[in-house]
Amino acid sequence: MSQTALILIDWQQGFDDLDYWGNRNNPDAEINGEKLLSHWRKIGQPVFHVKHDSTEPKSRLHPDNAGNAIKAALAPIAGEPVYGKNVNSAFIGTSLEADLRAQGISKLILCGITTDHCVNTTTRMAGNLGFDATIASDACGTFDRSLPDGRVFKADLVHDVTLASLNGEFAAVKTVSEIILG
Repeated sequence: MSQTALILIDWQQGFDDLDYWGNRNNPDAEINGEKLLSHWRKIGQPVFHVKHDSTEPKSRLHPDNAGNAIKAALAPIAGEPVYGKNVNSAFIGTSLEADLRAQGISKLILCGITTDHCVNTTTRMAGNLGFDATIASDACGTFDRSLPDGRVFKADLVHDVTLASLNGEFAAVKTVSEIILG
């Protein structure tokens, strides 16, 4: 049986600070991510964790700050590698690509925070590197975004547009249920 890896991206405690980040969509993203993770472990497929290690000392995601920790329900267990990154792509500055290829893995399921930043960038790069990628749409979330002119784009819109731009070009977009039922 060929292996499909689950890549969990930036499920870190620092993203829970909504006073800092602002409005977030998909409050069930973590629950859906937990369902996917539980299923992946049950079927014995490989799981890889990625976390953002900010280089800014005051960032909630800096390794010296509590917000850098992966949320308990989505945390790795023995044998599940964790890759620290300080850019948007999980493939830059890590051994993730080499490790996937060494294990003969060519199919990826991706989920995490935020849809439009690290999940998007990692998914695009996975597609460009030749991986067969699927993004778990309901196991991702993001925040409102704004432009310098003051226009604000709600998190639901940002999330949906990001998924639409990935769909069919860089990845398949599916729900956790669709992925599990396969």
